[in-house]
Amino acid sequence: MKTSTVTFQCEDALHMKAIAVLIQRASVYKSSIWLIRGDRRANAKSLLGVMSLGIENGTVVEIVTEGPDEEAALEDVYNYLSKPNF
Repeated sequence: MKTSTVTFQCEDALHMKAIAVLIQRASVYKSSIWLIRGDRRANAKSLLGVMSLGIENGTVVEIVTEGPDEEAALEDVYNYLSKPNF
C-alpha cells in the first residue's frame, strides 16, 4: 500500500472535466485507488464516489493505492491532481 497527500489545483470552471479525466486515468490501473478527504473516502474509479467528496480547487486529498501497479498509479494520480492536463 502506498499513500500520498496532494492539493488539487484546477480552475473552478474546469474542475468537473478534470474529475472526469481523473476517473479515466485511474481506471487503467489494476490497483485499488482511493481518495480521502476528511473522514470520507471514495473509489477514484467511481464518478459518483469522487463527486461525493466535493473536491474543489485548493482541496487537500489523500491518495491511497494498493495492488500490483500501486506505485505507478499513485504517481500518475498525484501528478494529475497537482496539475491537471487534458
